[in-house]
Amino acid sequence: MSPAADTPQPTPTRRGTPAALRRALGPLLLLCLICLLGVAHHTRAAPYGDRLLGEPGAPAGAWTTRARGAAVVAYDTRTGAPRWRYERLGRRPVAVVPARGKVIALWDDGLLTATDGRSVRWHRALPDATGWLRGRGGTGVLRPLGRGILGVVTPRRVAAYRTADGDLRWMLPARPGCAFRPEGALRRGPALLVAQPCAHGAWTGQLVALDDLGRITPDRTPLGNELPRHGPNART
Repeated sequence: MSPAADTPQPTPTRRGTPAALRRALGPLLLLCLICLLGVAHHTRAAPYGDRLLGEPGAPAGAWTTRARGAAVVAYDTRTGAPRWRYERLGRRPVAVVPARGKVIALWDDGLLTATDGRSVRWHRALPDATGWLRGRGGTGVLRPLGRGILGVVTPRRVAAYRTADGDLRWMLPARPGCAFRPEGALRRGPALLVAQPCAHGAWTGQLVALDDLGRITPDRTPLGNELPRHGPNART
């Protein structure tokens, strides 16, 4: 036997090993990618800085809310225990009102939000309100007008939103040289009387009567405030 016959020979490399390794690692890499995408989704900042904490999902009428510090807090109506809290990063609620199973909050940056404790239903930004709110607060700004309509009174205008979906129904600007006073509004039956002091003008123009359909005048023809109807019987 020749000496070459006694020399150990290297084990042949299987040509299929790299492909088999890729097939084995493929599902693992895909799983890692899915996990990374999930983490990125949960760590992504919520729109408008929204954050709901606690035990959301309380049935309608089982909680009442109020602004506490930097959050809107819901309390159980029977026990008084906190149920959930709603926060916006770096913001503070200046006024809250209940609205048919939801709570509508006005924040110090002029954003209006509605939540039912399970999710934030809508957001609306008030024009030209941020500086005034930070200086004066939200006293008297949120005024329920009845029939699912919320009036928002600021010095320059009164805006009315449908509480179900945040739809802007109408807007009433203050007269030139005048400004609305939210803290001076009074309820008289179905009407909300809003003070509108003017530098010049008759006293009769310095008080405005409103309801869910807008300014109350003898000859008005207001639009309705109902939600849009869908289906074969909907009006076009």
